[in-house]
Amino acid sequence: MNRRQKTILRNTTTVIVITAIAVAAMINLKNWVNRSEAKRAMEDLGRTVSQYRGKYGSVPPESYIDRIKEELEGHVRLGKVIYRAQWISFESKPDEILAYTERPHSSWLFGKKHIVLRLDGRVEWIDKREFETLLAQQQSSQEIEILYKELKQASPPSSNPVFSP
Repeated sequence: MNRRQKTILRNTTTVIVITAIAVAAMINLKNWVNRSEAKRAMEDLGRTVSQYRGKYGSVPPESYIDRIKEELEGHVRLGKVIYRAQWISFESKPDEILAYTERPHSSWLFGKKHIVLRLDGRVEWIDKREFETLLAQQQSSQEIEILYKELKQASPPSSNPVFSP
């Protein structure tokens, strides 16, 4: 191989490597933007719930949340939100999960994580396994039974809410 061929090969390899890195970076940037917008929408939902609780003394019904959710900036990025108000009582702890994204957001860098709204208004990213464990600890048998019935009726399987049987 002569010097010119080596230079062409080296330059081509460099361009391919840089292109692959740029594509991976763009995909991760897109995922980061989607997650950020979804988290911001969940934070706005948390503020709305907090205002409602301050005014009426309880969490709003699901119909109120469904109506408000459509008005939130970035609500499309949230996807389906599972709202657990019917399982929240006056004795519920502040760290109880009030709402969460139905399916986890994925990233090459950070893995699969759910966006979770706590009763005290905190919004956080939780690793899928940690989330499932936490939710299982907080779910009643009646909630699990209802989610299981929804799971059996829903189609396709990938669109089912997370629950712990």
